[in-house]
Amino acid sequence: MVTNADLTVRFDTSDEWIRTRTGIVKRHVVDRGTATSDLAERAGAAALKAAGVRTVDAVVLATTTPDHPCPGTAPMVAERLGMSGTPAYDVNAVCSGFVYGMATAAGLIAAGVADDLLLIGADSFTTLLNPHDRDTVTIFGDGAGAVVLRSGGPDEPGAVHAFDLGSDGALADLIMVPAGGSRRPPRAMAHGADDARSSAYDDAWFSMQGRAVYRHAVRRMTGSSRTALRRAGWTADDVDLFVGHQANVRILQAVAGELGIPDDRVCVNVDQVGNTAAASIPLALAHAVSSGRLREGDKVLLTAFGGGATWGSCALTWPKTDPPSEGPTSF
Repeated sequence: MVTNADLTVRFDTSDEWIRTRTGIVKRHVVDRGTATSDLAERAGAAALKAAGVRTVDAVVLATTTPDHPCPGTAPMVAERLGMSGTPAYDVNAVCSGFVYGMATAAGLIAAGVADDLLLIGADSFTTLLNPHDRDTVTIFGDGAGAVVLRSGGPDEPGAVHAFDLGSDGALADLIMVPAGGSRRPPRAMAHGADDARSSAYDDAWFSMQGRAVYRHAVRRMTGSSRTALRRAGWTADDVDLFVGHQANVRILQAVAGELGIPDDRVCVNVDQVGNTAAASIPLALAHAVSSGRLREGDKVLLTAFGGGATWGSCALTWPKTDPPSEGPTSF
């Protein structure tokens, strides 16, 4: 766990500065040698146990920080969970990954490919950060969360009612790791790998244009939420809990304000975990369950904005659930 006080030792910053701009108090960082698959395996095992099943028909992992550029991480997670041979693959939509994964899961079930499915959102996002960049190190944390989805009727608690998804590649440079892919492969970075002042080295780190991201996130999350509500036949007044991507408390407040959802129906746990990318929404849901804010039949609105740029929303009713035995956990 890394608190704001810990960061004041490393950077010219203060607890007040971080809280005022982000709402974050602490975040969790993976130990050296711990990978995204380790987080995903633990969260996936907890979700399977909570659902009372040992196996499912498919595994989808939403992540931007796979263990390796190739192969995908989901097959390794499935095998470690005792599901060798089960179809498993990664979805990369950055901070929108869990919502995109929900749509993917619902589609597989509706198409008859799977009767039930394990969806995991997991990211070791701190492994992408320049350790000397105050603006990103203060924001991001690592974590994992998971849900099990199954086929069922639209009137059952737990039903997924509507989605809205979108993207705009013209905004790709707002949230990006410039180097390391096919556009700028690792071998092209070799000459600068040992020189922290070289552009090749700097471009291997995550970068974000914070002010522009804030503006686009509020606009897209608000618009996408309205579309999902309309498709579900709901209004903002129907929403029992609004669970937005936990990037920044000011973004959550702005989107909820635009939608007309009062603060007491907005889920906020970014203060405890920071921005955990694809793990953000499932960790927030686990927090809401453990704190008693989610009950069977509650109408829930999920929404997110991430790199790509991508955005998406989902309207669903909450099933009967018990609080996690260990409580919501961020690794």
